[in-house]
Amino acid sequence: MNRVERMLNELPDDGLPQTGFEIEPGRTALVITDPQNDFLHPDGVAWGVCHESIEENGTIDNIHTLMKTASETGMRLFVSPHYYYPTDHGWAFEGTLERVMHSIQMFDRPGTLSLDGFEGSGADWLEQYKPFINDPSTVVCGPHKVYGPENNDLVLQLQKYKIDKVILAGMSANLCTESHLRELVERGFEVAVVADATAAAKVPGLDGFLAAFINYRMVASAVWITKTAVERMHALVAAV
Repeated sequence: MNRVERMLNELPDDGLPQTGFEIEPGRTALVITDPQNDFLHPDGVAWGVCHESIEENGTIDNIHTLMKTASETGMRLFVSPHYYYPTDHGWAFEGTLERVMHSIQMFDRPGTLSLDGFEGSGADWLEQYKPFINDPSTVVCGPHKVYGPENNDLVLQLQKYKIDKVILAGMSANLCTESHLRELVERGFEVAVVADATAAAKVPGLDGFLAAFINYRMVASAVWITKTAVERMHALVAAV
């Protein structure tokens, strides 16, 4: 049992309604934020502060399981990545973690029109995800630049595919994943978060995943573990 399953099992009666989330064929998609080496590989620049949460949740394998299940069930996969180009390092101001990411060259690529040095870099996909992300049916969106999808084309792509229900997972829990949750809800999407397929940084006195988990409960239509998401995805196919 991973950390998230224990947390869900031990949730107190918070008095909040369980609104629920039903997967509907053709209307539901899997969205993964930042499935990239800098978060998820031991050589990644953020591994040092994220690995404890990743290992507690089983995040790497759970993201893989969700992608594999989407492929098996015909659910479309959307990926919202995070990239920085040289011009992004000339910004006149930055938030706290933007400054950290820029200083450690997180998600850096040499330019918008170049893939030089991409393969195996911190900005690249984790190797085990590549068969699913490189599938021709997968929609890889333009990069978001801070945390949310307001400045990339994720919402446009979802709307063009007539998707209005999203199963959301990825990195990192309290930053990009939570920001995607909030923006998608604001734009009228129904969202279920697969919490153990997310993780976040831990630094002294601050647990990013715990902060995110509380907000998932308050904002999302449902908070699942990967096992629940997989069972529901397969059950839908069996029922069709």
